[in-house]
Amino acid sequence: MCLRAFRGTLLVKDTRPVNLDIGTMKLPITAYASILHRISGVFLFIAIGLMIYALDSSLSSQADFDSLAGMLGSPVAKLVLWAVLAGLIYHSVAGVKHLVMDMGYGETYEGGVLGSRITFAVSAILIALAGVWVW
Repeated sequence: MCLRAFRGTLLVKDTRPVNLDIGTMKLPITAYASILHRISGVFLFIAIGLMIYALDSSLSSQADFDSLAGMLGSPVAKLVLWAVLAGLIYHSVAGVKHLVMDMGYGETYEGGVLGSRITFAVSAILIALAGVWVW
């Protein structure tokens, strides 16, 4: 426990932890939903470059289109496409959750937990369906 002093006079007992170990902290489900929403946004920002490159390549000539179509049949390309779709799905579902909360629904802690659970469940179902569609 640290003691805070101001000009030699003891003011407050500081009971805050001095060294936080993020790896051992238990975060609420709402924090995980928020962190994953941010990560999926960054991932999609990076994936946009890849998708624009693929679009440009497919539109440049018939030979490049055929080459890209053949490459997209490989398991690695399907995995990448599924990952991009998964990021897009989660980011979209979490964005809808934020819009619903902006309208005043689910602003309490319990509402946030329920919204996060619904977000994870709906995202998992849609991502699984996207996997079936891609493969």
